[in-house]
Amino acid sequence: MIASILWDVDPVFFKIGSWEVRWYGLMWGVGFILAYEMVSRLFKKEKYPDDWADKLFIYCIVSTVIGARLGHCLFYEWDYYSAHPLEILKVWNGGLASHGGVFAIILALAWYSKKVTKKSVWWLFDRMIPAVAAVCFCIRFGNLMNSEIFGFPTTLPWGFEFVRSREWHQLYEGLPCHPTQIYEMLYCLVAGVTAWVMYHKYHLQNRVGLITGIGLLIFFGSRFALEFMKNPQVAGEADMTLNIGQWLSVPLILLGAYLAVTSGRRKEC
Repeated sequence: MIASILWDVDPVFFKIGSWEVRWYGLMWGVGFILAYEMVSRLFKKEKYPDDWADKLFIYCIVSTVIGARLGHCLFYEWDYYSAHPLEILKVWNGGLASHGGVFAIILALAWYSKKVTKKSVWWLFDRMIPAVAAVCFCIRFGNLMNSEIFGFPTTLPWGFEFVRSREWHQLYEGLPCHPTQIYEMLYCLVAGVTAWVMYHKYHLQNRVGLITGIGLLIFFGSRFALEFMKNPQVAGEADMTLNIGQWLSVPLILLGAYLAVTSGRRKEC
């Protein structure tokens, strides 16, 4: 008999009457609050204006949510959403793609850097990687509590039976699966700790873009590898050698390598 963990967690954190707070939404909020506190304290330590963090918080929330939603609609289910464009607005129905959020936040913070800090956007990201890792960690925890985005069946002793998932019952009834949400939480932790050590112990923020580059390599190199054991997010991925998440990871891996290699000759502004 294969050892497994029975995962039977209610995705609703608490409920009052018809009003409910779900773990997934709660963890998005917790992640952004943690990120704000981390970046705000760092800016204060470096003696930058108090309102920089407040403005950054707004840029990040708006761009992340819009980018993640559009990313899912464009990259994963465009056939459906192109025929039902108003459904794109219904974020509460689910469907967010992390790659879309990343692409959007890079563009938004490039504009923020031009208008607010007057420094390189990579200067900003070098200080934000631990905060970004915290947000991503919390979101993946939310995915775990939702019993979603799990992996293929496994014989490893830490396989999970996602008994609250309709998808799991349809595809893998009785078979423990890789808890890929936890794997992703772990690489977020590694990326965040690595960036923190690079900044606070080795002061590598002086090589603009290096911390960001290493962070991108950890985030999306790990994501690329883990996709080989993740259950397809949409039916069309089943016959793909590399799935959509892997193809979207490639430019971010290349960007990370470029930033790391060229960091020695990049200036703040």
